[in-house]
Amino acid sequence: MWWFQQGLSFLPVSLVVWSAASFVFSYITAIVLHHVDPLVPYISDTGTIPPERCLFGIMLNISSFLGMATMYVRYKQVYALNPEKSKIIKLNKIGLTLGLMSCFGLCIIANFQKCILYYIHVVGACLTFGVGAIYMLVQTILSYLMQPEVHSKDIFWIRLTVLLWSGSSIASMFVSSVVLYSGLYGTNLVQKLHWDPQEKGYTAHIISTVSEWSLAFSFLSFFLTYIRDFQKISLRAVVSLHGQTLYNTPQSFVTDEQTLLIAGSI
Repeated sequence: MWWFQQGLSFLPVSLVVWSAASFVFSYITAIVLHHVDPLVPYISDTGTIPPERCLFGIMLNISSFLGMATMYVRYKQVYALNPEKSKIIKLNKIGLTLGLMSCFGLCIIANFQKCILYYIHVVGACLTFGVGAIYMLVQTILSYLMQPEVHSKDIFWIRLTVLLWSGSSIASMFVSSVVLYSGLYGTNLVQKLHWDPQEKGYTAHIISTVSEWSLAFSFLSFFLTYIRDFQKISLRAVVSLHGQTLYNTPQSFVTDEQTLLIAGSI
């Protein structure tokens, strides 16, 4: 059995590989068609013009679904490992809520392009990266609270390092974007897909785009830390048959005829 076949480790693996592929494929398509500059465009710029916009949208929608599945399994795992610790249970619920909000933001990014509905796109980015960073913070705190009984200190330090990487990327992107769009370097820069290195604001633009790519891959790196944890968990689907037909069954027969139909590991 391969390492990614153990338990549910295929979930975070699929999330990371698929999300990275969505960025890379859209980037390659946009470069080949000369829709953006080859040197570090915004991720959103690589999903602005068809056909890469279609590819970008559908792949990120699938990523958001994989993200929700991964976060839910993580929630169930933490709950099962700490059934009587109220503080951890509360933080775990908060983490799940934040994670689902972040995935919803990713759907907004995928379906509302930057050059068409900019402000809605920005809302999606804030949900994805802003709320997503808070989700990472909650999970890092949970990792701290669960050591050393549940796992070693190493995983906490790794997640804390990735969290700091993410935080520094957010700060860098925010400052450079504020400087870039402050009006000092012209207007309508949101619609600008091609930059000349001699233009004013080019340095701020590059810092902003590099920070965005760094932020995206810091998120993916955080989910890589789930792989070892997910190797130790599996799901069981249990389907109960309430009667021998699909017609309405009297309530008195339900308990008598309830039969276990399927019980297997997935």
